[in-house]
Amino acid sequence: MKISNNAVVKLHYAVSDSEGTLIDSSYDHEPLNIIQGTGYLIPGLEQALDGREAGDTFEVDVAADLAYGERFDEYVQTVPKAVMEGVDDLQVGMQLRATTDEGEQTVIVVEVTDEEITVDGNHPLAGIDLHFDVEILEVREATAQELEHGHVHSEKSEEDGCGDSCGCDN
Repeated sequence: MKISNNAVVKLHYAVSDSEGTLIDSSYDHEPLNIIQGTGYLIPGLEQALDGREAGDTFEVDVAADLAYGERFDEYVQTVPKAVMEGVDDLQVGMQLRATTDEGEQTVIVVEVTDEEITVDGNHPLAGIDLHFDVEILEVREATAQELEHGHVHSEKSEEDGCGDSCGCDN
């Protein structure tokens, strides 16, 4: 079966930046299971999967605009530390939820001084071109329940309903 929208795809991947630095890999862990076409993957990788099938291995370079988007300097802001009153032990690397004109947004603390805190609303991989090594392990049609819930179920969860195995309320 070739990969197309609503296909369940089980794959291994390794992703690195344009300089070859490994960012993440599933090869030492469980493979990734996704439903193609649901937007779970970055657009460039999802596009590269179309038409592939189990057993295929390939490499693909994904430009930043088809990965996590471009980086915007205006998403980095320095605010008085008092704005974060009630947040204990502010540290660089912490993720916080911030209220913006566009609604709630996750920001990462990039600098903390006695008086101010600098946060970055860009995704950590924004502006970075990525390189993927991919191995397609399995391809199958998604079940009606998987499509309804928007994610892949394990074989056990298909027998017993979602329960605790996938985090659904169903």
